[in-house]
Amino acid sequence: MELTRRHVLWAGGVIGASTLLSACGGGDEPAASATGGSAKPVKGGTLRVGALGRAGALTRDPHGTQANESDYLIISLVYDTLTVPGVKPNTVPRLAASWKASADLKTWRFTIAKGAAFHDGSPVTAEDVVFSLKRLRATPAGASRLPGIQEKNISAEGDDTVVIVSDYANAELPLLVRLTTFVIPKGTIDKDIAKAPGTGPFKLDWYRGGNARLVRNDDWYGGDVLLDAIEVKIFESPQAMANALLAGQIDLASNVGAVAARTAESRKDIQTVRRPNDMAMPLVMRTSGGPFADARVREALRLAVDREAMVEQVLSGYGTVANDILGTGDPAYDRSVPQRARDLAKARELLRAAGFDTSKTYELHTTEDIAGLAESATLFATQVREAGVKVKVVKQESATFWDKTWLKGDLYTTYWGTNDSVVFFASKTLVSDSGQNEAGWKDQAFDAAYEKAIGTADASARTALLKELQQIEYDRSGYLLWGMADGIDLAGAKVNGLPTLPGYGRVQLERAWLAR
Repeated sequence: MELTRRHVLWAGGVIGASTLLSACGGGDEPAASATGGSAKPVKGGTLRVGALGRAGALTRDPHGTQANESDYLIISLVYDTLTVPGVKPNTVPRLAASWKASADLKTWRFTIAKGAAFHDGSPVTAEDVVFSLKRLRATPAGASRLPGIQEKNISAEGDDTVVIVSDYANAELPLLVRLTTFVIPKGTIDKDIAKAPGTGPFKLDWYRGGNARLVRNDDWYGGDVLLDAIEVKIFESPQAMANALLAGQIDLASNVGAVAARTAESRKDIQTVRRPNDMAMPLVMRTSGGPFADARVREALRLAVDREAMVEQVLSGYGTVANDILGTGDPAYDRSVPQRARDLAKARELLRAAGFDTSKTYELHTTEDIAGLAESATLFATQVREAGVKVKVVKQESATFWDKTWLKGDLYTTYWGTNDSVVFFASKTLVSDSGQNEAGWKDQAFDAAYEKAIGTADASARTALLKELQQIEYDRSGYLLWGMADGIDLAGAKVNGLPTLPGYGRVQLERAWLAR
């Protein structure tokens, strides 16, 4: 089972469409401090982190499916990607110290950071990166992870330069290699993958059943790491994790959710780190066939939803109303598109015009993988009934949902724990040939707008072109995005320097520290 988009759940960040098109050698730190105030950082101590996961979904492969946040957190601290999310600019160096594109935006050269070495002391070479990228590309979802990149078009140029040639002009390539481009030594075989040394700020001390201890990498090329160690403890539910935090058994409850945040509001010894617009939980309506193939029916369902009520009841107010366009954190997000409001009369009119059968009951499939997902389905079913649409919510066990429903169902919930760019979502889920086209949507005008936008070097011109792409998505895609959930971490009073960027940005704990 290749749950690659669940892997993406833990990857991404607040980014946009202004990726650098020339050598990039700096920028803001990838993670801004959420805590700590004016206190001076101190070295030492062990940070105990709780993270969600299930025993049946454990993995040690940095290029595999990290369905568990606990595993993704561990992998992200042990291994490095080429680039990472930043504030300004929105994509900053990591293992790749700089990058530069050819004039036609097809050939990109990434230069490896000086001093980068694996945990066994061996230097990182371009051949190691090439091996890792080709291994990633060869996974079942490799085409979605590295869109427009073929294995044969990834090569080394000398010891420190990796050359990637895209099938088409792509001004956003540095942004797209932030998510899963973890680097391992050349020649690592699958049976030894759990022992493969990384290059990250922490080394793996031990791993047992989803729990792990990581120790500081004193030779990390990225700078000083303050913590002596990070201990990761796996939890199957946000509530159990929150209880452990409140009881002092862990120092940080990662992505614990709105309910736990409400519970902790009265505790002065608990910090709440809130990441606005962190998670999208849209409904997917299949466009390629079935009862929702008519664009008028999809429009009717969008108009039948009370978005404010969804945010207030499902997210306990920890979120914002959305407008059926993915990528709300992108500076290129088009806020001039009119906010869709509830209009039951118009919804009924559209259903009649489309000949929609309101005598039938339609199934909406969901899962309880994350807090609020099933609740959103239940509230949606209640709301659309006022427009004459009868919906039965069917809750599925996680494995069944991802095997049988995702990418196949007529109507189902999905989620993306990344508020990434408009281009990111277009490449992953919306262009016709995407391997993760959740709604089976094929729109030639959208495809053309996407290729034109990413093939444009000038950021301002690219932003203007992205407006056309977003308008098409708003008008006729298979998504009903009613709101964006805030990401919420809870931390003890001594925890400082936590990241505030959402998605992948929030697992970058190398600057965290503990007050004495």
